[in-house]
Amino acid sequence: VQLQASGGGLVQAGGSLRLSCVVSPRILSSYVMGWFRQAPGKEREFVASIYGSAGKTSDSVKGRFTISRDNAKRAIFLQMNSLAPEDTAVYYCAADVARSGKYTYWGQGTQVTVSS
Repeated sequence: VQLQASGGGLVQAGGSLRLSCVVSPRILSSYVMGWFRQAPGKEREFVASIYGSAGKTSDSVKGRFTISRDNAKRAIFLQMNSLAPEDTAVYYCAADVARSGKYTYWGQGTQVTVSS
């Protein structure tokens, strides 16, 4: 399983970005898919996950970020609204293909920078 994340960039505070993650060769409905982020000097943290159509987000992004998936397009998405400078990080998509609670496949990351 390979994951390719894209959609990062530089945006002003209050702006929006939509991240995409394409999964190869396919994405199965049984996969738990997630987004994580790592800011400079900080540990990687959970942002959002989705199983089936049920998504959940961390408290730090709740109400601002939305995770979704389109199995036909082999992709998951992270819609990020009301971005703040503290959202600046490298964002990674990941897959838990066995629903084990462990994400065993990771994408390469996409940089999100929010200017104040």
